[in-house]
Amino acid sequence: MSSALQAKTAVVPSKDEGRGTRGGASRPTGRNRPPGTAARLRARTGWIFASPALLVVAAVTVFPVLFSLVLSFCEVRLEYGGLRLGSPTLAHYTSLLTHAEWYRALAFTVGFTVVSVFVELVLGTLVALVLERLGAARGWILALLLLPWALINVVAAQLWAYLFNGTYGAVSWLFEQVLGTQPDILGRPVPAMAAMVAVDVWKTTPFVAIVVLAGLMLIPGDVYEAAEIDGAGTWTTFWKVTLPQLRPIVAIAVLFRILQAFGIFDLPFVLTQGGPGTATQSVAILGYRILFQNLDFGGGAAVAVTTAAIVLGCCLLFLRVFRAQVDEEGRA
Repeated sequence: MSSALQAKTAVVPSKDEGRGTRGGASRPTGRNRPPGTAARLRARTGWIFASPALLVVAAVTVFPVLFSLVLSFCEVRLEYGGLRLGSPTLAHYTSLLTHAEWYRALAFTVGFTVVSVFVELVLGTLVALVLERLGAARGWILALLLLPWALINVVAAQLWAYLFNGTYGAVSWLFEQVLGTQPDILGRPVPAMAAMVAVDVWKTTPFVAIVVLAGLMLIPGDVYEAAEIDGAGTWTTFWKVTLPQLRPIVAIAVLFRILQAFGIFDLPFVLTQGGPGTATQSVAILGYRILFQNLDFGGGAAVAVTTAAIVLGCCLLFLRVFRAQVDEEGRA
């Protein structure tokens, strides 16, 4: 009797089932939705809200790049109504790659980038290690360090142009007091290059120091405690513990600095105008002179596109090497 009653109860639906539905069909709930519906809805909403910013970025970034690419492969004539594009040509790139001035500008830019980024990375890491161990005075020192970085590049370059002046500059006077002679710092190629690197290091080292300091603050203390228990000294702890933990942060800092240093324009333009001669002429200054002084729009666009391709290739190579090192350490 009880088994028959249980069977009948299992067959008869309860009063709660099908409530509020038509034809006995159950109402779809959040659990019955297709998987990924909520994620797609959030993604669609995000794209809608981000579309104005994306349109602005496309207008000020993507369009100029594409327009420069078109100009570099066309014959461009400056007429009364504006620019007129002619037939496709490779003459701009052929002229650029066979011109000795392009290679001199590229050599200076590469040398300046390598030396300045390396010095800034070393000094910035040392400053960050010192700041990490400071107490209440860290905030004041950080504020002082940010002063060079906060200065506009043109203002900083003009300030150092006064300091390097051979007649009334403080740096030249200091050299005269120490060495007995007043050198023409910005009037000779090698001192001018060294002065430019020194100014860039003075201005940009605080940026590297702050980035590295942020990475140091994120390293857990348990790692250092384990290294201390293992008997590792200060130098071993830095090379085996601190530096591997800082590698992603350092990679970001180096990548940003390569992008900035390779496109340097304002510093040599204000200090030396690319001189003496063309000793401190960067590729950005070369492109400026071809484009705005010679009014060769196709040639200037070719300089810009070639420079962008070189920078992009260097950054991709750097990221690939960095990723390979991280994967190798992970397997180890």
